[in-house]
Amino acid sequence: ICLYCRRPGLSPWVGKIPWRRKSFSCASGEYLEMKNQVCSKCGEGTYSLGSGIKFDEWDELPAGFSNVATFMDTVVGPSDSRPEGCNNSSWIPRGNYIESNRDDCTVSLIYAVHLKKSGYVFFEYQYVDNNIFFEFFIQNDQCQEMDTTADKWVKLTDNGEWGSHSVMLKSGTNILYWRTTGILMGSKAVKPVLVKNITIEGVAYTSECFPCKPGTFSDKPGSFICQVCPRNTYSEKGAKECIRCDEDSQFSEEGSSECTERPPCTSKDYFQIHTPCDEEGKTQIMYKWIEPKICREDLTDAIRLPPSGEKKDCPPCNPGFYNNGSSSCHPCPPGTFSDGTKECRPCPAGTEPALGFEYKWWNVLPGNMKTSCFNVGNSKCDGMNGWEVAGDHIQSGAGGSDNDYLILNLHIPGFKPPTSMTGAMGSELGRITFVFETLCSADCVLYFMVDINRKSTNVVESWGGTKEKQAYTHIIFKNATFTFTWAFQRTNQGQDNRRFINDMVKIYSITATNAVDGVASSCRACALGSEQSGSSCVPCPPGHYIEKETNQCMECPPDTYLSIHQVYGKEACIPCGPGSRSTQDHSACYSDCFFYHEKENQSLHYDFSNLSSVGSLMNGPSFTSKGTKYFHFFNISLCGHEGKKLALCTNNITDFTVKEMVAGSDDYTNLVGAFVCQSTIIPSESKGFRAALSSQSIILADTFLGVTVETTLQNINIKEDMFPVSPSQIPDVHFFYKSSTTTTSCVNGRSTAVKMRCNPAKPGAGAISVPSKCPAGTCDGCRFYFLWESVEACPLCTEHDFHEIEGACKRGFQETLYVWNEPKWCIKGISLPEKKLSTCETVDFWLKVGAGVGAFTAVLLVALTCYFWKKNQKLEYKYSKLVMTTNSKECELPAADSCAIMEGEDNEEEVVYSNKQSLLGKLKSLATKLHFESF
Repeated sequence: ICLYCRRPGLSPWVGKIPWRRKSFSCASGEYLEMKNQVCSKCGEGTYSLGSGIKFDEWDELPAGFSNVATFMDTVVGPSDSRPEGCNNSSWIPRGNYIESNRDDCTVSLIYAVHLKKSGYVFFEYQYVDNNIFFEFFIQNDQCQEMDTTADKWVKLTDNGEWGSHSVMLKSGTNILYWRTTGILMGSKAVKPVLVKNITIEGVAYTSECFPCKPGTFSDKPGSFICQVCPRNTYSEKGAKECIRCDEDSQFSEEGSSECTERPPCTSKDYFQIHTPCDEEGKTQIMYKWIEPKICREDLTDAIRLPPSGEKKDCPPCNPGFYNNGSSSCHPCPPGTFSDGTKECRPCPAGTEPALGFEYKWWNVLPGNMKTSCFNVGNSKCDGMNGWEVAGDHIQSGAGGSDNDYLILNLHIPGFKPPTSMTGAMGSELGRITFVFETLCSADCVLYFMVDINRKSTNVVESWGGTKEKQAYTHIIFKNATFTFTWAFQRTNQGQDNRRFINDMVKIYSITATNAVDGVASSCRACALGSEQSGSSCVPCPPGHYIEKETNQCMECPPDTYLSIHQVYGKEACIPCGPGSRSTQDHSACYSDCFFYHEKENQSLHYDFSNLSSVGSLMNGPSFTSKGTKYFHFFNISLCGHEGKKLALCTNNITDFTVKEMVAGSDDYTNLVGAFVCQSTIIPSESKGFRAALSSQSIILADTFLGVTVETTLQNINIKEDMFPVSPSQIPDVHFFYKSSTTTTSCVNGRSTAVKMRCNPAKPGAGAISVPSKCPAGTCDGCRFYFLWESVEACPLCTEHDFHEIEGACKRGFQETLYVWNEPKWCIKGISLPEKKLSTCETVDFWLKVGAGVGAFTAVLLVALTCYFWKKNQKLEYKYSKLVMTTNSKECELPAADSCAIMEGEDNEEEVVYSNKQSLLGKLKSLATKLHFESF
């Protein structure tokens, strides 16, 4: 029978189900005597569940359990032949519980059981880290997953608390799987899953009773459970009673299997506290041994407890509290305020108390705070104070051992804005800020956690190792009951000693604003009613500030948003960034998807409305150090929708959709909404899951800053070499966002820049990409950059984007066509004008006119040429004759040349008796003049 099923195509392990007798059902505390076939009571020192099995001892892996390591597509059996990288991956017994792997291998803890009747499986667990996936499911002997484990994903638990999980079992063979997969995408290790007290009910019978484990006992026959030995006693396996330790020289914790010699006392075995103030305003420093005291003062090198009773001046009361002459501080009555050093005074007319809490003096623990100690493996620190007040700070206490969780809780029943601020939906209602430092020599961790409406506690931020004094702020957006928790652990290694007792965390101040049941340390201006019948304050509508002169509510100017920190004066209305506008209630700024830019006397109008739906990018794949494939998944809500943040990212996606989660609960803590968010996706084929898994969802941007063609806005800079140069002259448009939440690595919060580029080759939603040198979209984890190319990012078409083409004149008409410039770098906008038809003179008419004029000109030129040639011949004859006469009569005066017509000459010249020369006469005169001038 297939007991340990694998993926298709891989060989299963084959085992045998033990031989089964006729069905019997024994009661709790009984077992079946195989020889007589009757149920008998268990003896002292043993127990039985009757028809059930319980595994509560994890010093070693119990019989029947096995480990199976899976790495990528490789499956590894229970033998030692495991692939490199997963050789040491397994569930590890830790005494009272079993611990999962801490790496990114997939490891299954498997147990097969055969039931003669329907039953159930029950176990307790701790699962606090969402960087590890924990699933529990059941298969039958045909390697088919049972219907009872349709919801196989185990829920997260609070730090330091044990959760429980139970699933019904059907009769027949049931193969139980506890499977974990770590997702390591950084240097930080995951916190393992812890499982204990596995109980299976529904077996036919048990043929023997189980001996009580060490540290427990059973003193009556027919027991179904063993009792735990009290402190300073011990027991061995199968004990009927506990043995007392020598209290002078030995000690033991509750449930111990042996006694331990008491060591000499050191400075790590005591702590100091401050007593409440007395009537003289003094507090005493008291030193106390850490309880239970396990050290001895009478040994060599042992130290004594320092003397107590030193008096010091009490610190003043915390702001909002006052001292009425007694030894304690009391909250100021409603409507009054105090800085902690003076009596409470009523707020002046036109003002209201600024409610909240500001704890900066730690003489006593405030009434809405409590402290505790918890250890996942034992109860030795139960009842201890996890934190101790110390005057100007509160610090982590000693605890019982180094791996204890030292817990500090602050309870606030709700948050609400001041009376003059009604608060827009989704706007800030309050914030909690604390100043702290950690002093550590080991792998200590401080966790800051938030619980909303007592549903589940989630880790908001954590700090490991020594940290200098710093402040952290968490913003509240919802009016609900909050419990804030600080949990400090010196080391997460399984240690029962106090090697790191001096490692501690100090919190100097905790401030919560706008708390429902808060006190006031000051007053702030408020709006008065129009009738001003008194000094009572009235709430201003959303987006209204208090006018200083009249204390009346005034609406903020257009395209401004109201500051969340003050509402007094017009300066409380902050202008929106470039290219953005304010929401109707002036709670935030957003882009309406329209943008205008002036370039070289040309106006560019952009319309990004078709890109207003969420754009997505699956970037990768990337691989962890051990080869696990994962993707970065980004969602971008660019603009529009009245500033609603439509980008959703989820954690632990299994078989349900985002829409189902949103519809099911408004408080779904694994769903984040923003302008830009990121999730890490583990594909199903990477780890053998039925569906892709999503984890580490974070908000990259929840505040819109502005839109501009410039590459810099509010210290966010897009370098020129970050993306390829655009082939067009159309300027890119940049959308800038930021996150209001700060982290230890991003002290100024995260920021996002989206470069919108016109690309006619990418229709519709186009394509989103990240810089090649920053494949995760960021190079430092704080600043994210995206390039969004689409034809929808092109400007609207104008008259500068087309030209006209004139056609030929045909039959007295001419067509004019309009065509787009190529390449076309615009979209929508104006349309091409219709073709234009206009009258014109045809080509045939002008051809005839031109031919006639050309012919006339040619004839005239030929005639003139002939005439002047003949005239030139006559002049040359007369000139040569004159020269000859001069040479023959050098000493005689030349005779006058006769102007008469010589014999034989023709009178070819015409005499025109006219005062006005004809055109032909003018040409003749001009030619004659030019000829004689040439001589």
